[in-house]
Amino acid sequence: MVDTLDNDFEGISLLEYTERAYLDYSMYVINDRALPFIGDGLKPVQRRIIYAMSQLGINFQAKHVKSARTVGDVTGKFHPHGEVACYESMVHMAQWFSFRYPLVDGQGNWGAPDDPKSFAAQRYTESRLSRWTPLLLSELGQGTVDYVPNFDGTLDEPIWLPAKAPFFLLNGASGIAVGMATDILPHNLTEVVQACVALLERKSTSLDELLTIVQGPDLPTGGVITATADEIRQIYESGNGTLRGRAKYVDEKGLDGGKEVVITELPYQSSPAKILEQIAGQIVAKKLPMVIDVRDESDYENPTRLVLVLRSNRIDIDRLMLHLFATTDLERTYRFNLNVIGLDRKPKVKPLRNALLEWLDFRRDTVRRRIEHRLEYIKRRLHILDGMLIAFSNLDEVIRIIREEDEPKQVLMSRFELSSEQADAILDLRLRQLAKLEEEKLQQDRQELSSEQEDLSRILNSRRRMNTLIKNELTEIAEEYGDDRRTEIVEAALASSAYSVEDLETNEPMTVVLSQKGWVRGAKGHDLDAATLPYRAGDEYLTHVHSRTNLICNFLATNGRVYSVPVRDLPSARGQGEPLSGRFNIDAETQFVGAFNSDAGKVLLTSQKGIGFVAEVESILATTRNGKVVMNLETDNTPLMPVAFKEGAVVAFVSSKGHLLVIDLGDVPEQNRGRGVNLMNIPKAAFSAGEEAMVGAAVVGENDRLYVDYDGRQLTLRFRDLEPYRGKRAQRGKALPRGWRNGITGLSIEPRT
Repeated sequence: MVDTLDNDFEGISLLEYTERAYLDYSMYVINDRALPFIGDGLKPVQRRIIYAMSQLGINFQAKHVKSARTVGDVTGKFHPHGEVACYESMVHMAQWFSFRYPLVDGQGNWGAPDDPKSFAAQRYTESRLSRWTPLLLSELGQGTVDYVPNFDGTLDEPIWLPAKAPFFLLNGASGIAVGMATDILPHNLTEVVQACVALLERKSTSLDELLTIVQGPDLPTGGVITATADEIRQIYESGNGTLRGRAKYVDEKGLDGGKEVVITELPYQSSPAKILEQIAGQIVAKKLPMVIDVRDESDYENPTRLVLVLRSNRIDIDRLMLHLFATTDLERTYRFNLNVIGLDRKPKVKPLRNALLEWLDFRRDTVRRRIEHRLEYIKRRLHILDGMLIAFSNLDEVIRIIREEDEPKQVLMSRFELSSEQADAILDLRLRQLAKLEEEKLQQDRQELSSEQEDLSRILNSRRRMNTLIKNELTEIAEEYGDDRRTEIVEAALASSAYSVEDLETNEPMTVVLSQKGWVRGAKGHDLDAATLPYRAGDEYLTHVHSRTNLICNFLATNGRVYSVPVRDLPSARGQGEPLSGRFNIDAETQFVGAFNSDAGKVLLTSQKGIGFVAEVESILATTRNGKVVMNLETDNTPLMPVAFKEGAVVAFVSSKGHLLVIDLGDVPEQNRGRGVNLMNIPKAAFSAGEEAMVGAAVVGENDRLYVDYDGRQLTLRFRDLEPYRGKRAQRGKALPRGWRNGITGLSIEPRT
């Protein structure tokens, strides 16, 4: 509610006042600070810096001038804000790693990719406009833009610059306004200009056709963008999305002949020093054992050269880099948000095609104003030339009037029907300009200007001619200012992923040794005779497994549970090892019967009663101290040593009384846990009396030999020798030859060492 307090003041509610103040501030931040204008692609402070430098004559052909002079001019005349903020904007426009096409050419310390804000103070640096600024300024004095008063009304400044190329895409922009933001990645000038030409030639050119020209963002520091064609299309179709940028690398040989990875290009806005710190931190923390050292060999000729010294020539470089992409700034995610202030002075997120069409409207209007300005000049000049030609036609009379009349201007105007401008031009003539050659020159100028006037009028009145003119100008710009693409677009890139703990472990051969009382240890290599190792008093060798440091060793116990231990965690075989009972929750009666690796594929689990099944190793790995129940055993039944295998033809079972049964491997059921099925018929009475039990099982391939253990001896059977013992599951089997029918202790496909 509004109340009139007196004649000079008006009261408004606090709500209305705060709403108005906040909206005014919001619109100021959006339009005059944070977002670029689609026409010239500049924010107000950037535009004012370029305009002020052009007014000072500091163009790309002039000598460099102290930056403090430019900053003082900008803040004193056009941008009444802090000098620090103004200078930072100026520095940003001069950094080759920030702008794809820098608009300021600097001398001195203007920052580095390691720390963009490490630039020297403005009193120490010098600057001038870069070679790309004529694309923004060359048409400034040709009536192409409107001027508005500066902040104190003492000077005029352009509301925008008459850009001849779509800089809103070339250098991109980033900024945070009130309730909105912009994040536009830089693009390649040649590609963007060619896309504009395609739209001029055919306005109905589709986005898919434009994307055959514009491959994607082209970042100042190069690198690689990993995105599919569909992802890029979706971003340009909607005007926003995300992209991932990666470093580019090559492998080289070091001075010592070893393999090195050389990072030659970094993602946009990444710091080499920070990346070196991240990699070095992983090396120190032993999370990157395949890398010995990392160093920075960057110099003037190689702005980016980070070298990783590898421990071995056998290291998979691509996998190493995928890890570094996931764990360092060698890969970054960029937000793309094409939010600009349009020709209607309103901010909006624009798809690529719409943005280019709108910029072409801006360019078309700029060229129209330039032509109209030129036509106005030609009109005035022709008017002057007409008057001068009249004077040359009546030269004697003109000379007489000038010599004799008190007011020659008025007499000339009345005598020859001249305008004031024509009369002034005649009176300003010098005597030497009255020669016959001058008259011929005037006739030639008049003819040339008339011809130009006719051509410009045709262009102004024809949209097709206007488009052709703009197209030709854009083509010339691409030829003069265009350059090669720096950033590579890769569609079929593997996703970055960090090494797992297992990946980081060296893949070295290990022999896992298990004693009868459950003591375990690991010895390097596979050439160890485990039976000859020293054991504790009252303990002796039970079994061993050839494994590797990146695997998990699984132990089967008499309680039917499986317990898993990473091989890298096992104690060294230099000692006597450690008891597995200290690692897991097991009772004193439980004993371990055998072991197998996590990469075994499948394992045959059997028991003394002739019961068992086949299990997938991956499905029975334990993750807790309690182990994992795999075999459901009766009280008087004990599991046999597990048999790990990846392939085979038949399964052989042997009893302590020398009965051998061979069945097809496919007849043994597969299950993850349970009791299993009868595999070999062991008489209940004999088992109960302790007279007979199944003592061994083996999976045999066609090229394997089967070994039957008996009282320190071994009976060797080739695959064809097993045919007489073939039968069906749950049968008794056939007796071995005489001398092998009592006291059998085991079965294997490996000879006893």
